Amino acid sequence: MLRRLLKPLWVLLAVIFLIEAWLWDHLEPIVERIVAWIPFRAFKRWLSERVATLSPAMTLIVFVVPVIPLFPLKLVGLWLLANEYWISAIVVIVLGKFVGVGVTAFIFDVTRPKLLKMSWFRKIYEFIMALRAKAAALVEPVKRRIAEMLRGDGEGWSGRMLRLIQRFRKRVHEAR
Repeated sequence: MLRRLLKPLWVLLAVIFLIEAWLWDHLEPIVERIVAWIPFRAFKRWLSERVATLSPAMTLIVFVVPVIPLFPLKLVGLWLLANEYWISAIVVIVLGKFVGVGVTAFIFDVTRPKLLKMSWFRKIYEFIMALRAKAAALVEPVKRRIAEMLRGDGEGWSGRMLRLIQRFRKRVHEAR
């Protein structure tokens, strides 16, 4: 009984986790393009060369430090929320999230080989990758059902309603 009640919570957490993973996957190439556009490719090469000379523990510092300056941005977002500047708060928080994930993905790409040499970090990394796979498996039936509903393939009221909406849209477009 409790397990059934908690399933929507687990699905929600899995969705949030997968959104973070999606952001990570999709912001890294964007950061790469920015790096190519701004002369950061030389910076990445320089950083890679410096990281190669560091111990894994020092590499961890290189990984963590760039995210620290983004913390005040999150505080500004919270202040804007507290003072009811809703749009500004959302923009600042979303911008902070995108920049944070992008910078972290960029730095992780440079530091990953060294960081994975630390057994505790490798175990955490493998755990997160396994968690990501479990989250994807948990969310997959929900995604499939939503896709069926949007195509109108589903059974029940929602499938019939979506087919009705599709027929209505088709008639409206044919009438033009």
